[in-house]
Amino acid sequence: MPAPRPCDGAAPTVGGVDVEYPGFGSIVVNGIRYDHDVIVEAGRVRPRDKRPSRPLKARFGHTPLSAAEDLPASASLLVVGTGDSARLPILPEVVAAAEGRGAEVRAMPTSQACALLRTLEASQADAVLHVTC
Repeated sequence: MPAPRPCDGAAPTVGGVDVEYPGFGSIVVNGIRYDHDVIVEAGRVRPRDKRPSRPLKARFGHTPLSAAEDLPASASLLVVGTGDSARLPILPEVVAAAEGRGAEVRAMPTSQACALLRTLEASQADAVLHVTC
């Protein structure tokens, strides 16, 4: 397998979140490769637990991001990487919950989310990063 590369071809920004998207199916955060969706909160990485959203899969054809999940809530910005082809459904309740606590939600393909996160300090943004479709 080729070495991971930053998602937009640039080196990680000094002071930014060290996140790379080598392509479909994996992500590298702080030099560690993950082959599953991840949540980055306050600079810490944990797996995304999709189980609470799975009952909605039939309705969307894909397990959506719902407020039933343990979503990060420590920053004023929530970046959602919606996958390689930007197909992760985000339920309106996710946006409403974030806005209810004064946070902005920015959803974009995971490669673009990586680029954005590399420009921000870990304390400035939380992220949900989907690694497949």
